[in-house]
Amino acid sequence: MISTDYINNTQTRRKIYGIIGAAITLIVPFFLMLHNHNDHLETDQSLCPFKMLTGFPCPGCGITKSLVYFYQGDLYKSISYHILGPFVIAFCAVTIVVLVTELITKKEYFTAFLYNRKLAYGLAVFLGVYHFIRLVLFVRNNSFDDILHQSIWF
Repeated sequence: MISTDYINNTQTRRKIYGIIGAAITLIVPFFLMLHNHNDHLETDQSLCPFKMLTGFPCPGCGITKSLVYFYQGDLYKSISYHILGPFVIAFCAVTIVVLVTELITKKEYFTAFLYNRKLAYGLAVFLGVYHFIRLVLFVRNNSFDDILHQSIWF
């Protein structure tokens, strides 16, 4: 039998890890923005392992650049890198507020919403369709040599 102290400690640790993860997601692009002189993000090699191996973007490619440009105030460029970039910022900020509130009040909020299968499947389908459209546009706008240059093999 599992004691309630173990469950509470596990839930507390998960909330703390969630706060740390959301904070890192917000902080890293902020520091990249501070050092983005002369738009070096435009020309730098992507650090995505999938893109480095294949030359094709993964479903999450562009999120970091999207956050950096959002922090700089360029909403158009932010959305052009990844449409979910501004939503990631909003989601991380709300996550931090909710998890800190849960830790302080020792109550659960939004549990039914966060663990909703329909929402998860809907987001997965949206991301899949969005990624498929991005891949089609990527292949149409880039030659085979361009795609190869974006990988580590050239």
